[in-house]
Amino acid sequence: MSSRKNRPIPTDWQKQALADLREAAAEQPDVLRLVGLPACGQNGALLVTLRLYTGALATANDGLVLQEHERFVLALPASPLSATTVEVAHWRFAGYPHVLQGRQLCIFLDPAREWDPVRGGIRAYLNRLWSWLADAAAGQFDASKAMYHAVGGVLHHTPGTPTLVVRVPGPNQRIQTGYLVARTEHRLDLAYSPPPEGGAVRVPVVTVAGALPLGGGTTFAALLSYVDDPPLDRLRRSPPQASAQSPAILTTLAASAARNPEGSPQYLILAVPHPAGGPPHLLGARLPAPAADALRHMAHEQGSALSIDASRIRSDLLIEWCPVSDERPVVTTRRDDRSPIGGFLGKTVHVWGCGGLGSWIAEFVVRAGASQVTVCDPGTVSGGLLVRQNYVEADVGSSKAEALARRLREINDTVAIHVHDGTLPDAAALAGAEVIIDATVSIAMGHILEHLAAIEEPRPILAQVATDTRTGTLGLLSVSAPTTAQGPSSIDTAAGKIVLTDPALELYHRLWQDTPDGDELVPTRGCSVPTFHGSSADLAAVAGTLTSFLGMHLTTPNSGTHLVALPHAAGSPHHHFLPHDPPPAAP
Repeated sequence: MSSRKNRPIPTDWQKQALADLREAAAEQPDVLRLVGLPACGQNGALLVTLRLYTGALATANDGLVLQEHERFVLALPASPLSATTVEVAHWRFAGYPHVLQGRQLCIFLDPAREWDPVRGGIRAYLNRLWSWLADAAAGQFDASKAMYHAVGGVLHHTPGTPTLVVRVPGPNQRIQTGYLVARTEHRLDLAYSPPPEGGAVRVPVVTVAGALPLGGGTTFAALLSYVDDPPLDRLRRSPPQASAQSPAILTTLAASAARNPEGSPQYLILAVPHPAGGPPHLLGARLPAPAADALRHMAHEQGSALSIDASRIRSDLLIEWCPVSDERPVVTTRRDDRSPIGGFLGKTVHVWGCGGLGSWIAEFVVRAGASQVTVCDPGTVSGGLLVRQNYVEADVGSSKAEALARRLREINDTVAIHVHDGTLPDAAALAGAEVIIDATVSIAMGHILEHLAAIEEPRPILAQVATDTRTGTLGLLSVSAPTTAQGPSSIDTAAGKIVLTDPALELYHRLWQDTPDGDELVPTRGCSVPTFHGSSADLAAVAGTLTSFLGMHLTTPNSGTHLVALPHAAGSPHHHFLPHDPPPAAP
């Protein structure tokens, strides 16, 4: 009677999947067999054991070693919205690429894009499993491309723990003292020297002897056992036991805990060597305050952290895992790598005019990795600007340059942001600029750029941007390379003469023609200076497009004018470039 109560009650999806499995087994009895009865798994999953004939698969010396027949446990989820998973009941596959925590096979790299319960269903999953086994046996998996391979193939994350941000190189010693600096309640930054203002939490950074094919475990005792070298010799031990290699971590952690306040958690960063070589993988661990206090008391009782016996660590002391945002240059490739915006990386950039285009361009430049950005605008933020400019309610009443600078620093505080509330930066700031972007639509500013263009010394790339008054869906970018003696205004004027005589470019005529009545906007009573129409979506899109085109000129400097139109602008072409041919030199 009790056995009947424990039998799983499958959902409709599970019934269909089970029927498909039985049908496939009946069609290929020499290859596939279902073993035993389905069992209950976690979260309503239905566990089905399969026996596959794998003896005919081609093998390679560095491939996964398979027996003639292998057994696999499929976990059929209660709903087809979740992907089916598959595990083995042994440790023979542990440490091989795309084997998670020693037992689960990583059939899907991204289940959201690869698992399709409708097209093919469980039969397609069986084919996927067979392909995985064929590739594994043939040695087709690259360990260097397997996600989290050094630490059991899985992301270590305990809900509620802060993210540890690592940007500094290292570690360069087996055991180092680090410091975690609180940036927000959700973020701690790693440094290898204490901040002058204090308040940092000591954290040991320990390089372990080898990879952790089972991951880090869920208890402190399990972690201490998994850091052994090599761990694969001990995979069959249950429960895990503290190893001869673990005292170094235990001693270092206890010494650090003793220096941190009672009642506080204790952090640990593990640098785990990658089996494929290269920089180590970083794991961030945290002992909750009760476990950290127990470690402190052990150190105080025995008079020294050096005398703590690993066998005294209680098996029920839990360990938490903090997500690590590993941003070390040796392991990180920028997501905008190879895009035109990459031309701004490391540059010193000026943005004059922090309005409809300039406020967005400044943000894009900071996100692109410029080293220094100077923003310049004499205006003040008013509520009406929030419709289309890059500001928030809290900025109303503030200087536009100061308000924009605050936002830019929040985006990336490694970029040096300089503010000029006046019309123009001072001479010292101008001398250090590599790129100047004029978004003021000011005739006077145009003359200043013309003067800068005439300087024979090395000078910055000069650019002017604008949009149309009627819709805010057109963009204009005039660029003057350092080898061109004419500034953006001269280049713009020359381009206008060509555009106005070309019927194919009629869409852009309005950029050089006088503004017709009704095209401009008086946004509020008492506002005597008319402005142009345009939404935040359109202006951000125009600004982003112009910024990308300017980035191309930073990589390959040349002069000319870009005309752009958003896809919903009333006409075409959506992009046209007019190269600038400078006038011949006087005889």
